[in-house]
Amino acid sequence: MTDPDSPPAPRANPDLVGHAEAEATLRQAFESDRLAHAWMITGPRGIGKATLAYRFARFVFAGGGAQGDLMAMAGGPAVGDGLYIAPEDPVFHRVAAEGHADLITIERRADPKSKSDQIRKAIVVDDARKLGGFLALTPAEGGWRIAVIDAVDEMNANAANAVLKLVEEPPARALILLICHVPGRVPATLRSRCRRLPLAPLEDDQVAGLLATAHPELDAGQRERLARLAEGSPGHAFTLAEMGGADLYDEIIRLVASAPGIDPRALHAFADRMARRGADAAFATAMALLAGWIARLVAAGARGRLPDTEQDTARRFLKARSLEQWVELWEKITDLTARADRVNLDRKQVVLSVFAALETTARG
Repeated sequence: MTDPDSPPAPRANPDLVGHAEAEATLRQAFESDRLAHAWMITGPRGIGKATLAYRFARFVFAGGGAQGDLMAMAGGPAVGDGLYIAPEDPVFHRVAAEGHADLITIERRADPKSKSDQIRKAIVVDDARKLGGFLALTPAEGGWRIAVIDAVDEMNANAANAVLKLVEEPPARALILLICHVPGRVPATLRSRCRRLPLAPLEDDQVAGLLATAHPELDAGQRERLARLAEGSPGHAFTLAEMGGADLYDEIIRLVASAPGIDPRALHAFADRMARRGADAAFATAMALLAGWIARLVAAGARGRLPDTEQDTARRFLKARSLEQWVELWEKITDLTARADRVNLDRKQVVLSVFAALETTARG
C-alpha cells in the first residue's frame, strides 16, 4: 500500500524541480516536427529522470503546447517552455493509473515463474520484446505510441539487443524514452542511436525545499544536512529521511575516521546489520554514503583544499595516498555494491571487503 505522505511516483508526479532547460529542449523538439524517436535521459539516480519522461509523455498525449496553453488560460500554471499538464486533465489521470492505451512501461518486475514476489535483478528479453508489437500498433488515440524504459542500464544483454533493433528501425509515430543511470553500462551501439538528454543534480536548497514538503517533521538543520548528503538527488534525500540516514552516515564516518585501526567488533556488528534479511535498502544507502564521502575527498583533493566536513580525517587520508589510489577505492566500492545487487553477493563480506580496502589505502 502506498504511503499517502510519501512523494508521488514519477508517473503521478505533477511537479518537476530544477530541469527547466531539459523541459525546454523536449518541448522545442516536439514543436519543431523533428522529434527524435529515441531519447536517453541520463543522470544520477533520484534526480527526476523518470518524472521528466512521464511529464513529456503526458505533454505529447495531450497534444503538446496548444493543450498546455489552454490549461494555463483556464487558470492553471503558465507553461512557458515547459511540459506541464494539470493533474485534473484526463490524460494525467490515465498515465498516473497506468491506464493509457498508448503508453507502455518496461521495468524490472517480479518473475512470474517464481513463487516469491522478489523483483528481478535485470530487465529480461521477454519484457523488451513486448515493445515491438506494442509500438507497431496504430495509436489508439490518433497520436503517438510511447514506451518508457526504466532503466535501460538495468537490461541484460539480450534485452538491450532487442531494444536496439527497435531503435534502429522505429515504427512510425513511436517514441521511446530510455531512462539511464549509468550510460557506461549501455552498449555503445544503443547509446549512439539515441538523442542524449543529460540531467544535472539539483542544488542543495532545491533538495531541502522538496524535503520540507515531503517531510515537514524535519527541522531546517536536518533538511540542510540531508540535502548535502544526497548530493543533488531528491530521491536519495527522501530515502535518507525515511531510514535515519544522518545517523547511518555518522556511524560510517566513525568507522572511517578510525582507519587504519578500525575496531573489528564494531565493524562486524555493522556488517551483520547490513546483511540482515530486509536490510537491502540500508546496505545500498550505506555503500552510497561511503562512496559519496570518498568522492568528495577526491574532489576536494583535486581542488587543493579540504572538504567542508571531517577535515582531520581527510587531511590524514590525502597525505597517506595519492588521489589515484582513492579513486581506485571509490571504484571498488561502487563495483562491489553493483555486483552485490546483480549476483547476490554476501552483503557482510562486501562490507568487510570494502572496509579492508579502506584500511589498506589509509595505512599509506
